Amino acid sequence: MTTDLPDPSRRPTPGQLTFSAPRRGKPPKHLADLDPGERKAAVEALGHKGFRAKQLSTHYFERLVADPEEMTDLPKAAREELVSGLLPQLLTPVRELRADKGATIKQVWRLFDGALVESVLMRYPGRVTMCISSQAGCGMNCPFCATGQEGLTRNLSTAEIVEQVVAGARALRHGDLAGDAGDDEVDSPLRVSNVVFMGMGEALANYRQAINAIRRLTDPAPDGLGMSARGITMSTVGLVPAMDKLTAEGIPVTLALSLHAPDDELRNELVPINTRWTVDEALDAAYRYYKATGRRVSIEYALIKDINDHGWRADLLGQKLNQRGKGWVHVNPIPLNPTPGSKWTASRRGVEQNFVERLRSHGVPTTVRDTRGSEIDGACGQLAASTA
Repeated sequence: MTTDLPDPSRRPTPGQLTFSAPRRGKPPKHLADLDPGERKAAVEALGHKGFRAKQLSTHYFERLVADPEEMTDLPKAAREELVSGLLPQLLTPVRELRADKGATIKQVWRLFDGALVESVLMRYPGRVTMCISSQAGCGMNCPFCATGQEGLTRNLSTAEIVEQVVAGARALRHGDLAGDAGDDEVDSPLRVSNVVFMGMGEALANYRQAINAIRRLTDPAPDGLGMSARGITMSTVGLVPAMDKLTAEGIPVTLALSLHAPDDELRNELVPINTRWTVDEALDAAYRYYKATGRRVSIEYALIKDINDHGWRADLLGQKLNQRGKGWVHVNPIPLNPTPGSKWTASRRGVEQNFVERLRSHGVPTTVRDTRGSEIDGACGQLAASTA
């Protein structure tokens, strides 16, 4: 199911791959960009009493309200000014696709400068997971990734990242997400329980904004959404210095390393940043994260037919993981979501199963990741590119 949503802003030229022409300047400052003290100062700068900041935070993070007319505890004369000053619209819906009997919603958003990003809301029995973007496009240039082939447009602001999750929470509150097949629950969960930074972009290349967004997601309400840090996954292709910075933050998120090959020769081709930080250097940084936090690391491995799905590569991966210890890692082989016209495609089912069994024979916990929405431009960045 596809829904093209009305958009008041100028549409990009058909066929344009760099999205629409960007406006100059930065995204408008938003409540979610600010910590509680900064919010109070911003409200006072508008000529209002500082306690109004907490009221605005309650509306945004707890009540998920954006319409000033619903903010009845604020003086009527002040509502429009406070909302326009601290809750500007950051995301404009452009296109929405549904799959899995309505349990998966993929959304394309236009940012203030015309750049497009994606987010995905997915209902599973007992939980709701949201995949969000941290950049418009991506500069990592991985050849099998639709986002990587678009190049990097810009980093997202803290609030642009957070607003994707708030938009998902609003959709849940309004009952927009259907129950998953086989889910016997009558009522949909009213909150996003898990957030994965696995949408468009390399989150650790937008480090400060991504970390600030995590803090907004985990700050207790009404200062933030009150999520558990253990429900948040930060994905990276292996930016080793940033991985070590994340380790030092002391936030118990799950670290996911997008490895895709256990040998440098192939990974140099699949993940070009590997020419800067090798497989072993990335795995060492991931292991340091585990040792410091006690949080088991995920290894993401997109299985690509006849490229990286050989049994000997499964053995090599298992050996490298075990060299660093036992019980510190979990591998998620991912059937590749192919993009139109690409030479890269998913491994055959039997080859996939052999790869999994070879890893498990080394004692490495391995689970093939469920791929949602393959019929709705499932590859990350694919829907935004086709929309542009």
